[in-house]
Amino acid sequence: MDAQLDDRPLDESQAEDVQLDDVQLDDIQLDDKELEDTLAASLADLVPEAKKVSEDEFVEVVGGALEAVGGTLLFKMCVQNEGEGQHVAAASIGDGGNRQFLLLTLPTGGGALKVETTSRSTNPVAGIAAAYAGLMDVFKTAA
Repeated sequence: MDAQLDDRPLDESQAEDVQLDDVQLDDIQLDDKELEDTLAASLADLVPEAKKVSEDEFVEVVGGALEAVGGTLLFKMCVQNEGEGQHVAAASIGDGGNRQFLLLTLPTGGGALKVETTSRSTNPVAGIAAAYAGLMDVFKTAA
């Protein structure tokens, strides 16, 4: 994966850290904590702590991580949460009864990327993810 937030090239150890080819999330149902930990680990070295993060950079990192685990970006937005600007993305992994919804958040001023399942999240945006995915399913069927 080439997603990163600065001009430094990924070294081989970072590239190996983000390769999740042996994880088949479509075929199994992971518990919420395991799913959060898997994605967080794949992103840990890609997000610098003290750099302002643009929306494009956030989308690049999130998109690369989701691609590595077979996930789909549902939507993204920038919101104010508890007085702090945050990039927020909702994503889904799996299909049908195995589909799980994730919320990925990153402070706009830089910091740690937080990955959590919507069922465990206290972020108000988490409640939108499943409804949005359901709406997209209906639109696909109608098209």
